[in-house]
Amino acid sequence: MNYISLSDYLKNKYHTKVYKLSLTTGCTCPNRDGTISYGGCIFCSEGGSGDFAATEKDLTEQIKSARAKVDAKIPSKIPLNERKYIAYFQSYTNTYGDEEYLKKLFEQVSEFPEIVGISIGTRPDCLSNDMISFLGELNKKLEVWVELGLQTIHEDTAVLINRGYTLPVFEDSYQRLSAAGIKVVVHVILGLPGETVEDMLSTVDYLAKLSPELFGIKLQLLHILRGTKLAAMYEKEPFHVFTLEEYCEVVGKCLKLLPNDMVIHRITGDGPKKLLIAPTWSGNKKLVMNTMRKYISEL
Repeated sequence: MNYISLSDYLKNKYHTKVYKLSLTTGCTCPNRDGTISYGGCIFCSEGGSGDFAATEKDLTEQIKSARAKVDAKIPSKIPLNERKYIAYFQSYTNTYGDEEYLKKLFEQVSEFPEIVGISIGTRPDCLSNDMISFLGELNKKLEVWVELGLQTIHEDTAVLINRGYTLPVFEDSYQRLSAAGIKVVVHVILGLPGETVEDMLSTVDYLAKLSPELFGIKLQLLHILRGTKLAAMYEKEPFHVFTLEEYCEVVGKCLKLLPNDMVIHRITGDGPKKLLIAPTWSGNKKLVMNTMRKYISEL
């Protein structure tokens, strides 16, 4: 079975491998500061799903530091002046805060010629029309993606994980982003407590049928991390977590539901090993990716 990975999409568009620079806006989240709730979604660590992001506040210093980490892994045969990057604002809610400050920060990214795109992780309930209009204009200078953490379409699960918004809120933001010409990437977590495989597939099928068509999707394995409310729930009353074989099977079923031209940004995801409680097999990234690629190739 073939699908378009994010790496394939970027290489086809920019004619070289493109690397992500993990950055931070310094924003928090309305699901943490009491505006909606405290503590965030139950699976979210203190790093706000951005445990590998930079910590410096000055954007130029962040980019310099992130580039140094990434460049150390890039083959030396690729000259420094030919390398291309995506600025990735992942942790917390990156459109929640002083919008004028955030606009200047995002605009600053476009001043770095080596950065060809910007990916902004946020919540659908934290996207004003003004911010969307700004991002639509920025999209004329460099490629803009907005990443929305939907996780599930099922309202009972959304309440359980303390997501803090309903499906119509997502639908409204999705339509406004699409109307502005902004590419949207949606996150889905596979293995949420209480959900059947059929529940997970119905979430993916819903996204497959969105109109206008969704640009990209991230399929994320549920990680149970120390210090989260999910970890406390799991330790009190353990629930089933996927084996590697089960997870491969579910991902394969998800991919079959999705349009052939949708970009698959992720098929599993990483959790910090120092925080990982379960599933322990997910800590062996090489094994996981090799097993998954082999399974998918044989579908």
